[in-house]
Amino acid sequence: MRKPLIILAIIAFLIPFIGASQINPADSLQQTIQTQPLLKLKHLDFNFVNAEDNRTLKLLETGNLTFTWKTDNTEDSFIGIKLKSKNQENWIEKVVPAADTAIVFESLTENLFFDYQIGSGSSEDEIVYNNEIELCHTLSQNIFKNNGAKGKEESVEIFWAIEYGALSEILSYFPDAYYIVQWNTKIGKKQNELNPEKGKWQVKDKIDINKVKIKEKDLVGGEKYIYKIGLVVDGKHIWSKESKFETKRSWGIFKLLVLLGSLGMFIYGMKIMSEGLQKAAGSRLRNMLGSITSNRISGIFTGLGITSIVQSSSVTTVMTVSFVNAGLMNLKQATGVIMGANIGTTMTAWLILLFGFKVDIGAYALILIAFGAPLLFFGKSSVRNWASVIIGFSLLFMGLGFLKDNVPDIGADSPLIQFFVDYKDSGLLGTLMFIGLGTLATVLIQSSSATMALTMTLVGGGVLPFEVAAAMILGENIGTTITAQLAALIGNVHAKRAARIHALFNIIGVIWCVLVFQLFLKGVAYFVDGDPFSNPEDANEGLAIFHSAFNIANVLVLVWFVPKLVKLAEKTVRSRGAIDEEFHLDYIGTGMMGTPDLSILEAKKEVAKFGEITSRMAGFMKKLLVEQNKKAKGKLHEKIAKYEEITDRVEIEVANYLSKVSQGEMTAETAQRVRSMNAIVNDLERIGDIFYQISKTLERKDEQKLYFLPEQRANIFEMLKLVDGAFEIMIDNLNAEWEAVSIEPAQLAEHQINKKRNELRKEHLENMQNPDFNMESGMVFSNIFSSLEKVGDHIINVSEAITGKIN
Repeated sequence: MRKPLIILAIIAFLIPFIGASQINPADSLQQTIQTQPLLKLKHLDFNFVNAEDNRTLKLLETGNLTFTWKTDNTEDSFIGIKLKSKNQENWIEKVVPAADTAIVFESLTENLFFDYQIGSGSSEDEIVYNNEIELCHTLSQNIFKNNGAKGKEESVEIFWAIEYGALSEILSYFPDAYYIVQWNTKIGKKQNELNPEKGKWQVKDKIDINKVKIKEKDLVGGEKYIYKIGLVVDGKHIWSKESKFETKRSWGIFKLLVLLGSLGMFIYGMKIMSEGLQKAAGSRLRNMLGSITSNRISGIFTGLGITSIVQSSSVTTVMTVSFVNAGLMNLKQATGVIMGANIGTTMTAWLILLFGFKVDIGAYALILIAFGAPLLFFGKSSVRNWASVIIGFSLLFMGLGFLKDNVPDIGADSPLIQFFVDYKDSGLLGTLMFIGLGTLATVLIQSSSATMALTMTLVGGGVLPFEVAAAMILGENIGTTITAQLAALIGNVHAKRAARIHALFNIIGVIWCVLVFQLFLKGVAYFVDGDPFSNPEDANEGLAIFHSAFNIANVLVLVWFVPKLVKLAEKTVRSRGAIDEEFHLDYIGTGMMGTPDLSILEAKKEVAKFGEITSRMAGFMKKLLVEQNKKAKGKLHEKIAKYEEITDRVEIEVANYLSKVSQGEMTAETAQRVRSMNAIVNDLERIGDIFYQISKTLERKDEQKLYFLPEQRANIFEMLKLVDGAFEIMIDNLNAEWEAVSIEPAQLAEHQINKKRNELRKEHLENMQNPDFNMESGMVFSNIFSSLEKVGDHIINVSEAITGKIN
């Protein structure tokens, strides 16, 4: 038994050697390398860099995948790598000398996963690969989609996205993948590049792969930051492109000043645009107001049209008050215009909604200014006016953009938000409180448009609920009446009454709206596509609808009560007599006394006051001759023009009144008085025209840079002194009992004026013979003293008419 066992053991020992002698040596080498390559690598790494140049010319983004290694093994002089993507079958092979330590696969599609094998050999044709398949990828910065950051108050929200399919594939191969975000200030980044120990990057590491955003607090407010997002896969960092964000400052005095500055830019833009539109429209706006009939409906449409054009109800109401003050419009006409202005001002909310929220016109504001600014240098004034319109429009919406950016970022759980939320459903008390808040804000800002913009901005920022903002808009309608009230402070009683009607109209409207406030809001919400009670964007659309609906409804309700409003204004604003009604018919009205004889007494008082008003124009002329300040001169020219308009209006109204008086039965003496008064008001109106013409002559003199000689200026003042004396006699005669008036003092004053005119004319003709005499200045001088002599002619005509002598 031992022999067979020994034989079997010997055979078993010899079998491997017998088999080895039968196998090809190359096959034996192949089997060995398949388990362990001859090349022993100390390190192997791959790196993908996507192409940056000519990216738009390529259908797919591509780049280069580089394999690098280190080795001390010199047995094999060549190394090869085979590569294929996961969705392909064919391998790509590259072989290089081992001393190169790198293989590059070019133009590979980015963001894919690849299999690869490594092998080695003594020549390029004898590369033996192992059986172990490794994984690599071409993930690049373009794996990140829609990454961005939103800077907030001393904080930031950074967000990103990776396509769902790509993320699923990453997780299938690398379930431990995660994100990393790092950020640094712009200055800190530069410091870090110079010295790695300074300006170090802040890092948020190991962010869950399923997250798409992070929020970071405790940053520096008002600072510019650089950030990038990283995807960590198998220890490798794939970074996004560097991006920027800027944090906002926390709420404080600086932020408050920025907010006020933004509001100031909005108001300034509105002012520039409104003034430009007024100048561009020229006298047409004034003619629109001046041509209004007693029809209140036409007044409404006029107020609506003017306010829509100039984009300021304050301009319309102040203009209306000034017309009433000058006697060019009565209270019923003014009421219609004011009602129309209230509807017209709602256009502002729609402009803010359209160009401020739905379309960011602020982004194009500088482009508009680029077109508008060159127009400022045109010689034609109408072109410069339209330049002001364009620039004002741009500044307005730039201010609105700054306003939106600087509204405080208040969380939903902040005490301020909770205050509004708690009180918005507190019924009448809460509504009245927010109406008061809107009124106060408008009074302080002095612009309902600016307050509306601020309100809509706060609503868009989620600070104000829809119900609160609507109540504030009602308050803004009350607050905007303060402008007309201020304008009427220096006016007569009729101007004050016009301003009072404006306030009554808006206050009464707010009262009835408060009673149906919740129902009104639900009606408005019906016309909004979304839900204004929960969505800020829908809320702003709802506010524009609410503002328009309220003012239109208020006009429809109160237009039938215009006479009642006028009477209420007259009762609440009492007349203080002649001083209070300086520029209006104080003694006569649309009605008459019981008989023509009694009515003529009232007309006599009005004519006497008319004479006093006209005589003041001589005083304005004196000031104009000595005034050097250009702005002050402009105001004097405007005052003379205003007085000329007053004389025109008073002449018409007195003549109309006397015409009505003439229709009744009257004595011969009363008939003579009526003829005298018609002649007097005609002469007084002509005096106003002459002074206005002298004013325009002096204005042209200044434009042409002509100057009077001291003797010429002294002679004009002597003529004005004689005219003043004639005026005093005329006013005394107008206020006296007309039957007792003597014509002799007036004739003496007229004789002195004529004598002085003759002296100046003779002297002027002699001066014209002098070759050094300034002919243009002399013609202006001659025009003025001749015009003053004509004033003297009309003054004597008044006194002659008083005594019954009518030319």
